[in-house]
Amino acid sequence: MTVDRPLRVVFLFFYFEAWDALDEVYRLMADDPRFDPRVVVIPRKLTGDADFGDAAKVSGFLSSRGVPHETFDFEDDARGLAALRDMAPDYVFLNYPWQRNYQPSYRVESLSEFTRVCYVPYFSLYLVNEPGVDGVAPHQYTQTTHQVAQLVFLQDATVKAALDAVDDRPSRAHLTGTPKIDALVRARETVEPLWPLDRTLPDGSRPFRVLWGPHHSYGQRWLNFGVFSEMCGQMLEWAEAHPEFDVVMRPHPFMFGTLTDRELMTAEQVRDWRERWDALPNTATDVDSSYPRLFLGADVLATDGISFIAEYPLVTRTPAIFWEKPDHWAFTPLGEIAAATTIRVHSMTELDAALMAARAHTLTDRSAEIDALFAAASPFPGEAAQRIVQTVLDDAATAITE
Repeated sequence: MTVDRPLRVVFLFFYFEAWDALDEVYRLMADDPRFDPRVVVIPRKLTGDADFGDAAKVSGFLSSRGVPHETFDFEDDARGLAALRDMAPDYVFLNYPWQRNYQPSYRVESLSEFTRVCYVPYFSLYLVNEPGVDGVAPHQYTQTTHQVAQLVFLQDATVKAALDAVDDRPSRAHLTGTPKIDALVRARETVEPLWPLDRTLPDGSRPFRVLWGPHHSYGQRWLNFGVFSEMCGQMLEWAEAHPEFDVVMRPHPFMFGTLTDRELMTAEQVRDWRERWDALPNTATDVDSSYPRLFLGADVLATDGISFIAEYPLVTRTPAIFWEKPDHWAFTPLGEIAAATTIRVHSMTELDAALMAARAHTLTDRSAEIDALFAAASPFPGEAAQRIVQTVLDDAATAITE
């Protein structure tokens, strides 16, 4: 690290579904002459994927948002690592901790050999604990990314305390809040609503718009919130029977791959269901659009978790309908605050009743609970990205003097 040029910061990136965890940090640095920020897209391999890929898809996402970037889509990922080394970054930012989804050369141990790694969590809030754990879930602070990164930016004081307690370098962890929450809170005033369907009913009115957000977690070994495999047939029948509703599905990025990888459904069953779903005039699937825009375009959200139960009310100030699966992993205290903002249902009959109530504007008011979520969601409202940028500057100044 030198003082004769701006700090070179590379955002090494494939999880575009959570770009909002990094976007404001990147833009602040791009507008600051003390920084030379660059974005590098790399391939990824999500659950159920046969091989690494999606680099073109990630690149297209960034291009659509006006973010200049390079794409390292090399067959030999060692070439990408060499190119990254040649860029001589002072810092590399990651927004995704799970190392198995990275090509080997880009894993955090390799990066830390020549740069200082910074980690900003891709998720908005720490909502769920692990079974049998008294305290903070270990996956929140004991992964290799947490152990190796030089700077870890956190949105929850309990997670910072847990990491500090097991770390011989406690100055690495910083409670900043997350730019993702700040972006969600601003979205209501700053983004345009989006709805993929454009229909008019015979009476000239528009359909009532339901955004459906199924999660990917099935089984006690991981979270256990997802109910798609149990109710997707019922949801298809419901949508077909209710043309006065639009239903747009926004699945978790891992969902379809997990269904087949964990043998909950066969590839043929998934393909048949999707073909029947996409054939209906009042249904659609959206996997690419900004989900805050979809939140604002919808009249109501129905989901089985997890982040959406907190993120939807932060954007819209209205409750989500939460199909709560029995025996899911327990909520954290903050998760309980988020869950309290929802309308809980446990069957298709109850979901139908909640959707009809939403259309009639008679859902139970959750204003007080949503106010409580706003108060709990961020330690420094609106300041997360600025705090991250300042922490990097302070860290660089210390490194130079050392």
